[in-house]
Amino acid sequence: MDFNCPYCGSSRLHHLRSCPKMYSMVKQKQFNEKAKQDYFGESPNVFIGRYGYPKVNVGFLSNEELPKDTDMPKLWSRENYDIPKIVDLRSNLINSRFKADIKSFDEKFMDVAKEVSMAEKPVDVEVHLNKRPVFSLKLDNDITPYGPSVELEKAEITENPSITRQVDKVVGDEDMKAVDAMDYLYSKGYDEHFLTKLISVGNIGIGKNRKLVPTRWSITAVDDTLGKNLISEIKNFSEYEYAAHFGGYLGNYYLILFFPEIWSYELFETYVGDPSQPKKSEIETSTDYESYEGRKDYASNTVGGYYAARLGILEYLISKKRQASVLALRFITNEYYMGLGVWVVRQATRHALESKTIKFSSKELMLSYARLMIKKKFSFDAEELLKKSMLLKEIKEQKKLSSF
Repeated sequence: MDFNCPYCGSSRLHHLRSCPKMYSMVKQKQFNEKAKQDYFGESPNVFIGRYGYPKVNVGFLSNEELPKDTDMPKLWSRENYDIPKIVDLRSNLINSRFKADIKSFDEKFMDVAKEVSMAEKPVDVEVHLNKRPVFSLKLDNDITPYGPSVELEKAEITENPSITRQVDKVVGDEDMKAVDAMDYLYSKGYDEHFLTKLISVGNIGIGKNRKLVPTRWSITAVDDTLGKNLISEIKNFSEYEYAAHFGGYLGNYYLILFFPEIWSYELFETYVGDPSQPKKSEIETSTDYESYEGRKDYASNTVGGYYAARLGILEYLISKKRQASVLALRFITNEYYMGLGVWVVRQATRHALESKTIKFSSKELMLSYARLMIKKKFSFDAEELLKKSMLLKEIKEQKKLSSF
């Protein structure tokens, strides 16, 4: 018997796990049956909104009986969690929020938010909301999903949060710049996900300059700041070789091409939909570029994904103690049917760079490989895309010392 989902049209029997409409209907019933106005549970993270800036919504994400992996993007990536599993984890998080001015830390719930952001592990919090939450799901290309947002009336931390010596040091030092605090903690093994929590709640930086930073802005601020620090380091290294990596995660695939040149970086993002179907020649592509001197403005075409992918690439070059000109080609397929946040870009890039390195003896051979591989994987002719590349144009026109 033929079957087609009335909402997404899919004929797949497992469509319940991938149809957003059907998922919401099933999850709504489950969530609403358990929803409480008063509850006690763990809070693994905070969320700072941007609307109404400079007076914004500040919330901590929590609920009862949260799984340990509710807020662990690197684990999701490492264990290859699929979209339904991630959405299911995150949809249980209630955003218990209150209003605060970005420069005022006197709000009565601010101490709770600050301690949640500093803690090494989720903090136990007792919460009273102004009403019972009703299921909803916030999906976005920049931020990780979460469930309903409800106004907070009372909140109390019921344990002593586990705060490490290094975090306590940078939070307590009001003479340390935010850039230096991030660099210090990153060198001690704290990842970008943890650093985003710290900066968004205004926990680091020169005392008089500390303020709340909307979560979506703080994600890019961390990626960009860490990236700039790594760029200054790799510029001291010798040049890499012609090398390519391909891989991805959750329908986001990267072909990353390294050229034995001084540092520069370019990202192309292309939505290819169904990889098996031929593509129109005028398919839309977004791109941003930086030379050795760096960018003077925001990467407005590829936005947060530009800085997230760059961080993964720079970490790879640091591990090789090399610098290179890097052309990153992102292909988004219809496997990625729900926006889960910019962390997907960062992890997809890292996945690609964990794949086997393919080395080439010349630029021409590597670009020939790129054209053939893109055609095979995505039914897409990459020639027009490569013709637009500022990085390739710069490599072609730039004179090297060896040529004199």
